[in-house]
Amino acid sequence: MSGPRKLFGTDGVRGTANVEPMTAEMALSLGQALAHVFRRDHGTNRILIGKDTRLSGYMFEDALASGICAMGGNVIQVGPMPTPALAFLTTDMRCAAGAMITASHNPYLDNGIKFFGADGFKLPDAVEQRLEALVDSGELAGLRAEPRAIGSAHRIDDATGRYVVFLKKTFPLDLNLEGLRIVLDCANGAAYKVGPTVLQELGAEVFPIGVEPDGRNINEGCGAVHPEVLQEKVHELRADVGIAVDGDADRLILVSDTAELVDGDALLALCAADLQEQGRLRGRGVAATVLSNLGLEKALEEIGLDLVRTPVGDRYVVEEMRRSGLNLGGEQSGHVVFLDHNTTGDGLLSSLQVLAIMKRKERPLSELVAGFERFPQVMLNFAVAEKRPLESLPDLTKRVAAVEKELGNRGRVLIRYSGTESKARVMVEGEDEAHVRDLADDLAETMRRALAGAS
Repeated sequence: MSGPRKLFGTDGVRGTANVEPMTAEMALSLGQALAHVFRRDHGTNRILIGKDTRLSGYMFEDALASGICAMGGNVIQVGPMPTPALAFLTTDMRCAAGAMITASHNPYLDNGIKFFGADGFKLPDAVEQRLEALVDSGELAGLRAEPRAIGSAHRIDDATGRYVVFLKKTFPLDLNLEGLRIVLDCANGAAYKVGPTVLQELGAEVFPIGVEPDGRNINEGCGAVHPEVLQEKVHELRADVGIAVDGDADRLILVSDTAELVDGDALLALCAADLQEQGRLRGRGVAATVLSNLGLEKALEEIGLDLVRTPVGDRYVVEEMRRSGLNLGGEQSGHVVFLDHNTTGDGLLSSLQVLAIMKRKERPLSELVAGFERFPQVMLNFAVAEKRPLESLPDLTKRVAAVEKELGNRGRVLIRYSGTESKARVMVEGEDEAHVRDLADDLAETMRRALAGAS
């Protein structure tokens, strides 16, 4: 099981819909493998399927369900639902596993599948490798259920209500959102029903945008990856706060009352300090990925906390949190994980925790995050034809070493390949933004030349 993986990336399987590996045939095989592995491991055959609002979701939902039923598994379909809702419902409904059909923040032409275990956590690498090995082995055809044991599939209609109740229970009972004007951007994605409902039921005046999905407009000029529309709306409506989630609502970006962006790093610093004040922060630290800004590290140091860095991917953050006994972690991109409440990043849940701080302290978000100082950070992304090992590019490694020596302990360099796209990512942090940008441009060009010369 230790070889390189061809199917799974950092967050499940993802790609262009109807193009390998994201085909209906592959989804059927993955459904078969999932049903086989989890029926054997957990003694139950119920598997939950959710999806976001992409047009191709119908195709993959039916293909997955067919594969599961062919192995004797029983399918429960909940329709469009946030990824964290799927994680919660998998456990709440005592299912053997859950499958979420989504490509998260990607355009609608992409799609993917994320898998969850009976405990609501994303599958570890070893289990994903087992699924991939089964798909590759050709053994699934011989493992199909006998005709009398073929499984069934049915939909449930109350999943949204269950998740709304769950979210409201994470908000302090002695508080409400009355008096707050909130602009909520649901990215025309999976939270388009749940998001406005939970905020309104807690008493907020809600101005929803991105709540008219048509199968093709998910993440299009809206949501957490395009927060500029939200900023304009917060300013125009003089709102207290803006909340933007991505297509599957597992991450968020906030906009303050002054229409400034507040990313995952600033939210982690704010929430860590608040949990520490309340005596509810476990493990004397916070988990975040190698992409998190040095400003987060500095902010945590000032209150006596450690930053534990992980590989990129919210599931690696969660794995570290569980290993180190931490209950707060996340990513700069807006995945924020409150492990006391849910097993994965949850944009709506995280926004409720920040809103609770605002209400308890009776202070606007702009004041609460005013002390967070970030180091200038430049991130460049560019397409690559092949993800060659970085250590096989000597010109690049030599240049990286020179830049790291120049920056010393006042900056960082990180070069990596995307786990979900055919792209390289170059990140440089330092004290002077113009100089950091020059260094990032130089490293990106060095990498392009190195890859061209190695091909």
